[in-house]
Amino acid sequence: MTGMTNGITPGVRMDRDECIEQAYFFRVFRERTQQNMPAQDVLSRIHEELLTTTRMPMAVQFLASEIKHTRSLETGFARLPHYFTPFQTFIVGQAEKDKVRFSFETAMFVLEREAVYKSGDPFPTGLFVYQFESIARNKLGYDAGLAAVGGDPLYGPEWRDYIDIVRRQVGVIDFCDLVYVRSDQYVVDERRVRHDYTPPVPPLFGEKEGRIAKASRGRDPLFLFAALQRQLNYPEVPRPKAKDDLSSKFEALEIKFRELEARLRMAESELRGTFDPTQFGTPDILKDLPDEP
Repeated sequence: MTGMTNGITPGVRMDRDECIEQAYFFRVFRERTQQNMPAQDVLSRIHEELLTTTRMPMAVQFLASEIKHTRSLETGFARLPHYFTPFQTFIVGQAEKDKVRFSFETAMFVLEREAVYKSGDPFPTGLFVYQFESIARNKLGYDAGLAAVGGDPLYGPEWRDYIDIVRRQVGVIDFCDLVYVRSDQYVVDERRVRHDYTPPVPPLFGEKEGRIAKASRGRDPLFLFAALQRQLNYPEVPRPKAKDDLSSKFEALEIKFRELEARLRMAESELRGTFDPTQFGTPDILKDLPDEP
């Protein structure tokens, strides 16, 4: 059906004040849960900090009530489809899945950056590439992910039809090609060959996006995303931080300490003239040699 993606109906587009408060909510929620504060406690208090001329405080109070009963933030988001977009619900849901390596911290960061972008002067091109990269970089699944993307109210009917095409063709057709063939640059290139060329569907990306996509064909799509961010100031998808695994660091230090200790014993033995290589074990290269008769 035109104007919908996989049965998801777009909600109502949020104004600037709502987007700013959403960005603040996602940031503070992320920071406080990082400090090991229970999500339920954060939700029960944070609504007092939010601007009361927006609907965000009421949304947060509903989430606080919902998480008490279901222990799921995704359920609360899904029950407020007029306020939270399907993409926001999808991102939260993926973070709550045990089998998906997508942290809650990263999910909140993704939603914060999206809300910040929407609070400015957002374009469907920038929003779509940001959402697509968020799905691709975190391996969240194109089918369900792009179906959720198509439910954002920023997209018109042409965009939702295009997103549905990408959902069905990604993996078969290179993403750079999917951008290039729907750009003004593709029309310019075709008219150099056929002066009367008329695109069967309206271009959605500009000439600059088209040129960058054309130059990125056959390469990793991450290079395309990075180029669009550098050249056209597209929003940047947050990358998860490497985990600070203290146990592995201590283990590596212990191994290094043993190696230094063995070398020190070896040096002391050489100085005393009592060096015996067998006391340091048999080298791996000699272990498989047969004993002499």
